[in-house]
Amino acid sequence: MTETLDIERPDALLAYLRRAGHIPATEQPLIRNLAGGVSNRTVLVERPSGEAWVVKQALKKLRVAVEWYSSPERIHREALGMRWLAQLAPPGASTRLIFEDHAHHVLAMEAVPQPHENWKTMLLDGRLETDHVEQFGQLLGTIHRAAYQRRDQLAVAFNDRSFFETLRIEPYYVYTWSQIPETAHFYEALIGETRACRLTLVHGDYSPKNILVYQGRMILLDHEVIHFGDPAFDLGFALAHLLSKAHHVHDMRAVFAAAAGDFWRTYRAALGDVPWAHDLEPRTVRHTLGCLLARVAGRSTLEYLDDDARARQRAVILALMPQPPTSVEELAKRFVALLAG
Repeated sequence: MTETLDIERPDALLAYLRRAGHIPATEQPLIRNLAGGVSNRTVLVERPSGEAWVVKQALKKLRVAVEWYSSPERIHREALGMRWLAQLAPPGASTRLIFEDHAHHVLAMEAVPQPHENWKTMLLDGRLETDHVEQFGQLLGTIHRAAYQRRDQLAVAFNDRSFFETLRIEPYYVYTWSQIPETAHFYEALIGETRACRLTLVHGDYSPKNILVYQGRMILLDHEVIHFGDPAFDLGFALAHLLSKAHHVHDMRAVFAAAAGDFWRTYRAALGDVPWAHDLEPRTVRHTLGCLLARVAGRSTLEYLDDDARARQRAVILALMPQPPTSVEELAKRFVALLAG
């Protein structure tokens, strides 16, 4: 890289877009920084034509309280993921890539039209709709099934799992294990199992915060951890978010627990009869437990849980880890029951 570019500086981004030929030299778009991400600079560019882009630039040092680094090259993994998801996901379920710049670790994608809402925000407000939960499961099952059918191509294209290691395995599982030594056996086995498992394309960040709801349909974002690996991680990561919100939205715990079961069942129906489906649920439960603990004791903790809630969730998961439930439904029921107890 011959120069330093910070896309959160509107004047610098405007000059860059003009200089690179992405917009005409006289065009004056509206530029607004977007909040919420810890691993990228993210900016909305609204052009006079009515077209809108989201421009992203990967950060080397993530914006969290503890030291956490990852190569900015991961933005190009996201671009590759966008190209493939356009083929694997249902039409309209992912955003279109506009351009990719290797020199500055920048990409631009088509912005989701307004009005839209972030699904995480909706869930924290207690706006949980069965149709959205079912879409969430169906979308993931569709991607996993379609990617498995094209595994010969995808296993090569997404063979590098270094970003998954630096952004998920280390900060979620290894770091949590280092903070809670009694989890060593559980996490050591889970990590070994996950590293050995290469079955289909895994998003790696499949969570409500990366879902926008537009005209009732879900659109999936943020693909920088995408890799060929263990589908149970995606499931556990997603379920940990649903159950953590069950913890937070007190008066809807039973509803969120039921939603976890609905998500799993819809996913399985969409996944179909792939040969590895028969032993997927127990691994999914273990990843859910691993992620539930990591989100209160790892490098990236859930901001909506206070210290008391984090301690409660930690105690509940430590009680469940020695003998994990055998099904997602049982896990959800036992999790909310122990929270209430």
